Amino acid sequence: MTMDPAHGTIGGEEADQLDVQKNNFADMSGNSQPPQEPRRVNNDPRANKQKGNQPRRDRRDVHGWVVLDKPIGMTSTQAVAVLKRLFNAKRAGHAGTLDPLASGGLPIALGEATKTVPFVMDGRKRYRFTVCWGEAIEALLPRFTGVIQQIPPRYSAIKVQGERAYDLARDGEVVELAPRPVEIHRLSLVDQPDSDRAVFEAECGKGTYVRALARDMGRILGTYGHICALRRTLVGPFGENDMIPLDQLEALCDRAASGEGSLADALMPVETALDDIPALAVTRADAARLHRGQAVLLRGRDAPTCSGTVYVTVAGRLLALAEVGNGEIIPKRVFNLTGLTASADRNERN
Repeated sequence: MTMDPAHGTIGGEEADQLDVQKNNFADMSGNSQPPQEPRRVNNDPRANKQKGNQPRRDRRDVHGWVVLDKPIGMTSTQAVAVLKRLFNAKRAGHAGTLDPLASGGLPIALGEATKTVPFVMDGRKRYRFTVCWGEAIEALLPRFTGVIQQIPPRYSAIKVQGERAYDLARDGEVVELAPRPVEIHRLSLVDQPDSDRAVFEAECGKGTYVRALARDMGRILGTYGHICALRRTLVGPFGENDMIPLDQLEALCDRAASGEGSLADALMPVETALDDIPALAVTRADAARLHRGQAVLLRGRDAPTCSGTVYVTVAGRLLALAEVGNGEIIPKRVFNLTGLTASADRNERN
């Protein structure tokens, strides 16, 4: 989702326009606020530089998911940069842009979890949003449920001849975006605090713009509708119970720096993103072959009968994403989970 700076309104969000490679593997500091000086010189995982002429500490391997309850006013890129600094992690990326004026779930993948980002991006999203206009619209909701044609807002992440639509719009260019199908699984009116505002909850597929919903409903009513509050409450397998506010994460970082806790307590296992994919356990011998990128034959009466994408485990530990077919397991993405991972307690809860 994007923001129209000229009107100060909140825009819709589109996860499928995220450039995963750029967000997951590029240096996130380029578009974020400069990091503050660390409060401790030693043993602080947030420190990304040291005083004097001492070299910067090497970043470490950290693997897992953190579902940040993003505060209003922070961009998604800034959020990734903050978590990368807090964990002193080598790699980080988010699974769906959330507007600076929106709050709620921003799943951030660290390390090997970046390999599972597409599975989260393909999942459903749920938003609670307030539209200001002053009309009763409950009768309109069925018209915006199911597969509908939606024209993205001008200030969107859609690419037009290689350029983001919001960049063209901010340069004053007129951008005509074609309608495209999106799916709204559920749209409900949950509250009407007064005659000018209505609170909705929408569960939708990727590529849906919440701002466009408000715009189009307002047009049918012969008025204008704009979003004045927005919170994302679900992204794929991650719900509100999985979110951690930034201040709590920073407090955990303080405790970890003094030896009173571990940042592993904030991590969710990498495989949490693979919630809808079957798991397949293999022997250590087969695991060794898969780790080398070699296929494994499925033999015997106890061989699994599933087909398609699976995630492979050995001794309860995530090993690879693989395809099962024609009597063999073919590895597609192999995980190397050496370094900081989710605590045993988090693994048991998941």
